[in-house]
Amino acid sequence: MMNYPPSLQNLIEMFCRFPGIGPKTAQRLVFFLLSRPPEEAEQMARAMVRARKKIRYCSICAGFTENDPCNLCTDARRDQSIICVVQHPHDVMVVEKTGHYRGRYHVLHGALSPLDGIGPEELRIPLLKERVASGEVKEVIVATNPNVEGDATAVFIARNLKPLGVKVTRIAFGLPVGGDLEYADVQTMGRSLAGRVEI
Repeated sequence: MMNYPPSLQNLIEMFCRFPGIGPKTAQRLVFFLLSRPPEEAEQMARAMVRARKKIRYCSICAGFTENDPCNLCTDARRDQSIICVVQHPHDVMVVEKTGHYRGRYHVLHGALSPLDGIGPEELRIPLLKERVASGEVKEVIVATNPNVEGDATAVFIARNLKPLGVKVTRIAFGLPVGGDLEYADVQTMGRSLAGRVEI
């Protein structure tokens, strides 16, 4: 078996740290990078360093930003009475791309997972409670992932916020547009029926 030069092996191992990147994909990425002109690799390296230095968390919503507070939190055209709670900063862009939401956000940076030592304090839930306690917020939309941790987080948030007199809703889950019923799993079909709306 051929051993790669140490610098090449180190780069492959670095790429393996990315989520969803295994050794084979890491090798392909490294070989692609090495096939490009040196200045292109340097541009990529500079872009990573620049982003790492400039990007921080918004002090209000905890999303990614270069300016604090972020543009979404300072936009006066957005509805301050609604907060959409998401697990990760990139989830904000997923919601934004729909074009259907014009409220504010709150990023948890994860979901409750007692076995992993992740509790409310690690998830910025106390900050969410403070925002709601201010009295401006009328509805909190919980848009956590549809899994055990996401559901547990949604229930925890609802139990902690409802006593403050705020409406707490959960995004609906169901069939994808263009999907076929025969390919739907039982849980997705059940959620689709439960989240039905009048037409």
